[in-house]
Order: sequence, then structure tokens, then C-alpha cells
Amino acid sequence: MFRFGSVELLFGLLLVPLLALLLWHAARARGRALDRFGDSDLVRRLAASVHRRNRRLRILLFLGSMGLLLTALARPQFGTRVETVRREGKDVVVALDLSRSMLAEDIAPNRLQRAKLEILRLLDRLEGDRVGLVAFAGQAFVQSPLTTDYAATQLFLSAMDVDLVPVQGTNLGEAMNVALDLFDEEVREFRVLLIVTDGEDHEGEIEEAVRRANDAAVRVFTVGIGSPDGVPIPEFDDAGNRQGFQRDADGNVVTTRLDETTLGRIADATGGGAYLSTPQSVELDALIEEMSAVGTREIDAREIAQFEEQFQLFLGAAILLLLIEPLLPERRRTSAAGRGSARAEGAQ
Repeated sequence: MFRFGSVELLFGLLLVPLLALLLWHAARARGRALDRFGDSDLVRRLAASVHRRNRRLRILLFLGSMGLLLTALARPQFGTRVETVRREGKDVVVALDLSRSMLAEDIAPNRLQRAKLEILRLLDRLEGDRVGLVAFAGQAFVQSPLTTDYAATQLFLSAMDVDLVPVQGTNLGEAMNVALDLFDEEVREFRVLLIVTDGEDHEGEIEEAVRRANDAAVRVFTVGIGSPDGVPIPEFDDAGNRQGFQRDADGNVVTTRLDETTLGRIADATGGGAYLSTPQSVELDALIEEMSAVGTREIDAREIAQFEEQFQLFLGAAILLLLIEPLLPERRRTSAAGRGSARAEGAQ
């Protein structure tokens, strides 16, 4: 099979007929210039000394070399070899808190937007790992299965909002259980669960989920979003306009604070690490380094046919034509007309 690696560069071959047209125009102009001299003896001598066949051959060699050079730039390929491409990585499930407390604005613009930004930056740094998404609040569900299609994962992430989960609250235990269900049962290594949340658990199901994570050999990392100081939770109408702050049944403003203790306990119990989100995302480097220490495995292997680059043949042929072209003289060394003129002059 024959193909070009950069087929768009073949449009450059249109320059060859353009060059031919320019050379033809130059030859016509040269002929008209000689005609202006009239039928002089000097003109006849010059015309008789021109090696017309060699001149045409030199032009053809030049045009041919240009065509070959442009063809070489288009990267002609033929002949194939089969290569096995192996993808190595780990399985990473990211559980994102979508409870209304994530709308608190102690971190600009708010906790949820900062959490999504942290995850996007993480995706940009991953190479070869499979990534899945879990959304949770009072209940949890899979937003995106494990995949290496990071563009699709980013689209699913952008659609995640507090209205996506109908049951509000924060159930870290259920979030961990749903995330653990995403991992392959037959693979018991190189698996990471990352929980991005403000850490306020309202259900008390964490201990059982931690035991299950340890049994499944899944290391849990946490990224805490927010401030440990209590801040109010804003409320918005359907049009997105602020309507004040969330209040309890007694009319008191509800406050939310980051629970560092709970997040640290989950990470320590599963051999992971706990991090706090900062405006500069300085924790991201340390998180990725620690996640990398989990190691990688072969995720998949595929055999693909690689085409052999053959531009060298066309480039070599072009250079050969350029080397031959100056070896063809445009003028005869001794013309018959020159010898006849010399004899006539000698007789006189």
C-alpha cells in the first residue's frame, strides 16, 4: 500500500508547471532579444554554439529534481511493519462532592468550581491512566466509567453541578462504595481513589467503606476544598441570582467548614494522602508524585501497522538529477559553424 504522510504538501507540485512556464517565457524573451540584433555574423556564431538538446535536458532535469524534492516533502510511505503498542497506567476514580456546601465562597469563585479546576489540572498531568468520575452528595452515582479518553472525561466533569444529585447532604461512605464498584474485580493493584470534597460527612458510613477499600487494596487520597472556619452557604433562584444564604428550620444561617480530620483519617487508614487545595495548586505536584508511587500496569496492548518512510528514495533521486544537470554543457566546444568561419577568415 502506498500513501503520503503529509498529503497536503503535494499541492506544492503545482509549482513545477509554473516553473516550466517561467523558463519558457525566459527563453522566448531571450530569442526576441537576439532577433533585435538582426542577422549579424555574431548572432549566427552565438546561435550555432548553443547545444539545444543539452539545454532542454538541463531544464527537464531541473524540473524533475524540483518535483522529486516536493514529493519527498510529502513523506511518501510504502511497506509496513507490525508493532505492538502497550499502554501502561493505573486506574484512578475521582469522587467529586456536589453537595450545596460546595457552593460556599470561602475559596474563589466557590468550592465546587475550584474542585473542578483541580481535577482538570490533574487530568492534564495524567499519562496513560484510566480515569472514572463519581458524583456524590446525599447519594452517589457513576458520572463516567473508567476510560483513557480524557476529553470525554472533561465533558462529563463540566456537566457536574449541585443540581445533578437530587438527595442533598454528604455521604462519603456511599461515595467510596460506588467508586470501589468501578474498579475491575480481577485487578487488585495499581488502583487509586481520589475524593475531592469539603469533608463534612452526615451519614457515618465511612468506617465500613474504609475497610472495603483496604480489602480491595485501593489507596484513597483526599483533597480538601474550603476553609476550616465556618462560612455561610449562598442560595440562588432558578435564574442564578443570589437570594441570600441557606437557613435552618429556626431561621439561623447554616454554615459549613472544611473537616480536615475526617479526610486525614480516611487517607491514613488506606495508605493514601490528604491534601488541602490552595489558590496556587501547589499541592497538585505532591499529590501526583505520591499517586505515581502506586505504580502502573499494562492496561492494553494493540498491534498496529506502521508505514515505512520512503522519502529518502525521492530525495536521493532529486539530488542525483541536480548533480547531473551542471555536467551537461549548454554550448558546443567546437561548432561546425565556428570552424567554417575560421577557415573563411584564414583564406582571406
